[in-house]
Amino acid sequence: MLPQFHPTKYWHKLENGRIQCDLCPQACKLNEGQRGICFVRMRANDQIVLTTHSRSSGLAIDPIEKKPLNNFLPGSKAYSFGTAGCNLLCKFCQNWDISKARETDILNKNATPENIAKIAKEYGCKSVAFTYNEPIIFMEYAIDVAKECHKLGLKTVAVTNGYICDEPRKEFFSYMDAATVGLKGFTERFYKDITGSHLQPVLETLIYLKKYTNVWFEIVSLLIPDENDSAAEIEKQSTWIKENIGIDVPVHYTAFHPDWKMLDKPSTPLETLIQARDITMKNGLRYVYTGNVYHPEGAKTFCYNCKNCIIARDNYEIAEYHLDDGGNCKFCHTKCDGVF
Repeated sequence: MLPQFHPTKYWHKLENGRIQCDLCPQACKLNEGQRGICFVRMRANDQIVLTTHSRSSGLAIDPIEKKPLNNFLPGSKAYSFGTAGCNLLCKFCQNWDISKARETDILNKNATPENIAKIAKEYGCKSVAFTYNEPIIFMEYAIDVAKECHKLGLKTVAVTNGYICDEPRKEFFSYMDAATVGLKGFTERFYKDITGSHLQPVLETLIYLKKYTNVWFEIVSLLIPDENDSAAEIEKQSTWIKENIGIDVPVHYTAFHPDWKMLDKPSTPLETLIQARDITMKNGLRYVYTGNVYHPEGAKTFCYNCKNCIIARDNYEIAEYHLDDGGNCKFCHTKCDGVF
């Protein structure tokens, strides 16, 4: 096997001679030399291999709030990186230069798991975030990085679309401490027509994270004018979240800007985000945020008991912080949901 090809295990052979990738619900069926929708997993030497292990793009130190994660180690730094490719086909992709990349030569060839963990520690980061493109598709690499991070006391964060099959889902998230899950819409039409995928597997990932793991996770929904931003859809989505995964899971509504293959849509008005936030809060969810726009009120974390602001933010900077070391509100001593 060539050195840049890393073996994987979630696949099986079909009677017609093809091999099916069983990592995500796309279930790509490949002949020798073919790549899956994600581009980074391919059939070589009669098996499915990962072509981007230890090769990264977009290495950067970010505020954890940029992921976005507001209730996980607020104010800390995350060492962030991705690879290339994605298993969805979102027409609105905001990171299309990385996620739609079809040339792995753009990747840094020296990003070994050991080096990434070491550099993150040296720069004072509290976590390493798998982001910029979909980490599920470079699962084996992400897990190897996570193992090295945990040796050094670093947390791991997956910024993911949640589009993954059952068995790999269990393995992947067993190495993650936190996740931001993109719930891109709340209709099957939107997922099928705009992202080239299906809604149900994402909902299953959210339920799995809540019921069967200790992973701290937050939900982010990019609201696109006339596509997934109606009051009725937000009502339906927030009700589902409340009934299926609980009121303590933070939800972020973020603004779309024209990009990739959706240049004909206008940017999301702030009013739309505020409306979505208001609807979701009225449905009882405790932590609802706005993002990709300047809206200080929508960046605040409130104590659900006494209603005081316990974390105020100016863009990604912490402006006020009223939690003790245990994550309890300094006004009424109620525990804030999250990791502090």
